[in-house]
Amino acid sequence: MGLDCSHDAWHGAYSAFMRWRRKLAEVAGLPPLDLMDGFFDGEEYGTLYFGQKPLGDVWKSKREDLEQTLPISWDCLKPSALHELLNHSDCDGQIESSRCGPIADALEALLPLLPSGDATGHIGNWRDKTAAFVSGLRLAAERNEPLTFG
Repeated sequence: MGLDCSHDAWHGAYSAFMRWRRKLAEVAGLPPLDLMDGFFDGEEYGTLYFGQKPLGDVWKSKREDLEQTLPISWDCLKPSALHELLNHSDCDGQIESSRCGPIADALEALLPLLPSGDATGHIGNWRDKTAAFVSGLRLAAERNEPLTFG
């Protein structure tokens, strides 16, 4: 069982999809997804991760200050088509065809910033996985169909 997106954009584990989106946010210079509205879990201060590195003691010592600003609102960031993908449900819903092209453009801009090698955890090559998602987005846009998540 896992995530299957239409137009052959993604087939794989939900956890791999989340790791992929974390990497996209990282190379795009965005805050860690785990701190963003929709992802932040205020109950798990000690297990918050940025990539694979626990924030640990730094997080705990700043807890009171951070509690006042977390989660980070998407609205406080400079708008980007990428935000729709990063903040999208990983198990259902759709991206409208009119949004697929702008998201594909944003992902293509990130391709050279992604590691050239393979990722762990069923992702494969970072760039190849992203290029496949871009192809799915482009196909959905070309057919005037939404990209669906299921």
